[in-house]
Amino acid sequence: MNTIHNRQVINDVLVEKAFQDKQIVVLCSDSRGSASLAEFAKVHPRQFVETGIAEQNIVSIAAGLASCGKKAFVASPACFLSTRSMEQAKVDVAYSNTNVKLIGISGGVSYGALGMTHHSTNDIATMASIPNMRVYFPSDRHQTKRLIEALLTDQKPAYVRVGRNPVADVYTESACPFVMDHASLARAGSDVTLIATGELVDPAIQAAQILEKQGISCRVIDMYCIKPLDREAVLQAARETQGLVVLEEHVAIGGLGSMISQLIASEYPVKFKSLCLPDEPAIAGKSPEVFAHYGLTPENIAVQAAELIGR
Repeated sequence: MNTIHNRQVINDVLVEKAFQDKQIVVLCSDSRGSASLAEFAKVHPRQFVETGIAEQNIVSIAAGLASCGKKAFVASPACFLSTRSMEQAKVDVAYSNTNVKLIGISGGVSYGALGMTHHSTNDIATMASIPNMRVYFPSDRHQTKRLIEALLTDQKPAYVRVGRNPVADVYTESACPFVMDHASLARAGSDVTLIATGELVDPAIQAAQILEKQGISCRVIDMYCIKPLDREAVLQAARETQGLVVLEEHVAIGGLGSMISQLIASEYPVKFKSLCLPDEPAIAGKSPEVFAHYGLTPENIAVQAAELIGR
């Protein structure tokens, strides 16, 4: 089982690249520990800014630095970054089109027992609704590494959400297919398609393995790029399989399922189901406990997918 969380991978990439690229600057809101960026602060103190608990200020400061040519990475809890700082993300970053990467740490329900105040289960709805703001939910440490490396090469705004705890490897270091803004095919299949993002990609693969034993060929699409959405990957799956099931650690309203259902309704209607969090304060508990409570387990995903196509 992997023990390296995605936060650590982000630190490792930024520490390495900052030796050669002095334009990289990292900003934290009293979150260098929880963001696993203490090493960056120690190794590159002149490229590190600590704002304290001031999530609105940190985004505006990052935008100012970016306007001076810096490559600004803001690391702050996703629950605060995507809500308290939404105006600054909208105006100072996206509207001004500044080179700021917003890293939402401990996303989804990974803060566990702290409950709704610390859950970020509506950040697709908030951040993806902002023009010019890209949204990414990487599925494992290998994909996270490639995503951060890619984001270092462009100058456009982006929001990235990663969880708090280590997650299972979906890919390997040598076999991690990655094309910027194109979904990854995690598993081929011809009967039904699971479209998952973030930490639910691995349960989707496990569900596909269960379905295979039942004689059902299940495609798994890793939609790490929520915005821009890989429309062709979705439409190809709609054309080639009997139905689509979307999995996300997010409420139904304004999430990935909403985006995909709008697309297929207008372009290629097909059987569709969304498995996500309900429109209510999520229960407090560890991520696996919360997922189990709401049916986001490989076993239930497999049942729902089979029922969708009448098997």
